[in-house]
Amino acid sequence: MPLQNRAHYPVLVLGTGIAGLTTAFCLAGAGIKVLLVTKTADPKDCNTFWAQGGIIYEGEGDSPAKLIEDVLRAGAGLSNEEAVRFLAVEGPRVVRELLLKEINVPFSTSEEGELDLTQEGAHSIPRIIHAGDATGRAIEISLLNRVKNEPNITLATEITAIDLLTTQHHPADIQVRYRLDNECVGAYLLDNRTNDVYTVFADYTVLATGGVGQIFLHTTNTRSSIGDGVVMARRAGARIMNAEYVQFHPTALADKKANHFLISEALRGEGARLRNKRGEYFMEKYSPLKDLAPRDIVARAIVEEMTTNKEEFVFLDLANFYKGHQPVRERFPNIARACAEIGIDIARDPIPVVPAAHYFCGGVLADTQGRTTLSRLYAIGETSCTGVHGGNRLASTSLLEGLTWGYYAAVSIRNKMTNFNTQLLGSIPDWQPPGRQNMEDPALILQDWTTIQHTMWNYVGIVRTYERLKRAVADMRELGNRLTKFYHESTISKSIVELFHGQQMAAIVADAAIKNPVSRGAHFRRD
Repeated sequence: MPLQNRAHYPVLVLGTGIAGLTTAFCLAGAGIKVLLVTKTADPKDCNTFWAQGGIIYEGEGDSPAKLIEDVLRAGAGLSNEEAVRFLAVEGPRVVRELLLKEINVPFSTSEEGELDLTQEGAHSIPRIIHAGDATGRAIEISLLNRVKNEPNITLATEITAIDLLTTQHHPADIQVRYRLDNECVGAYLLDNRTNDVYTVFADYTVLATGGVGQIFLHTTNTRSSIGDGVVMARRAGARIMNAEYVQFHPTALADKKANHFLISEALRGEGARLRNKRGEYFMEKYSPLKDLAPRDIVARAIVEEMTTNKEEFVFLDLANFYKGHQPVRERFPNIARACAEIGIDIARDPIPVVPAAHYFCGGVLADTQGRTTLSRLYAIGETSCTGVHGGNRLASTSLLEGLTWGYYAAVSIRNKMTNFNTQLLGSIPDWQPPGRQNMEDPALILQDWTTIQHTMWNYVGIVRTYERLKRAVADMRELGNRLTKFYHESTISKSIVELFHGQQMAAIVADAAIKNPVSRGAHFRRD
């Protein structure tokens, strides 16, 4: 629906994945009005929708202590133990109360009608519930259907956030700028269809803008995943942490026509094994956990095999090792369909796979309530760095983290709901266009994106060195200088905002990577 300039909402939520939808739904249920915004035309166009494997629940004989141990082991010693404990204790309860009882997500069940529990890489027991191989889709659609029926939620599509509004940066009144406290009071929002920019105030702003995968050449992420929330938060003064830890999913479908379709880790959980073109099953060379090793180890092992054998991909063999109780094509219908489109029968043929940028373990530093270091600003889901993932995310923790932090961010906001000093809002001006020339040239924008994605893939990818990172930092700085000049001369548009944010996000990751000489988790330095 159309926005109104200088409108004031109790809560502004940016992003319509599992985290953003959960916060909006829980706040609306408590009678709090929410403006829920997405820059896409379809709110389902997000990473949550494409999540395949599942979400952690509770396995037979499971306990928070067992889950904590698995998460900490995968996190390479860099996890926030308080956040991990919070996830392990509260997460399964939120799944039960919200997804199973309240929302009624159609998770897969056994013949006896019990939830079907599966196991994924680096988990000690089967504790993951799923909806076939399209868990994210089932959760996203179920949540979104409820959100659309909530009268307290205003859903605005095709709206791109340009900048967060803060009391230290934006006020025209110098007296306001002398205040010691910096508070987030909303955002400048761009209507993608008209290029009008609206000043929207909010007592609390929640960043749930997803990941950063599109700054890399190969990624499983949706087109909108460029790190907008992280970039805006840093520009506003919030603390960013662990930006060097970008997890590469080891198994994306190695076919350009398939657009790096994710081949879920659940296949390896159901028995699939990796082999090279010579027919050698190689994971035992790299980890005692073999094919169920953490993702960073598996991704580097695949790269090593590809490099050593001069191969463009390796094979994931499910057909010869499948141990599930359902027929293969029923257990993984979407993967079977995607593979069939390029002539592969997963019940008979090995699947060609390559690693691809998948999950951002860093982000805007947030506590167990989702609060950031900037007052009145929350960050949840992949945009945030709660410390759960440390240096490497454990499989199926992402949906659980988004759900749990989305739920508790709503609880936190509800419990402390106070209106902002509206007198201060009058000192914040409307958006001033940085430039007035129409300079949106698709060829130039495409070339700049090509530079960003190739630079990050080649120099800040799965295996990093000081020389590669030094080149990446220099190249991103040079591009940034040029884009800043371009940004301040051109009229605003979604594609220009995204390019500007994409370059800044790439610079954040490259800077963090070169400053950290220690190889750990998803940050691997060969030097």
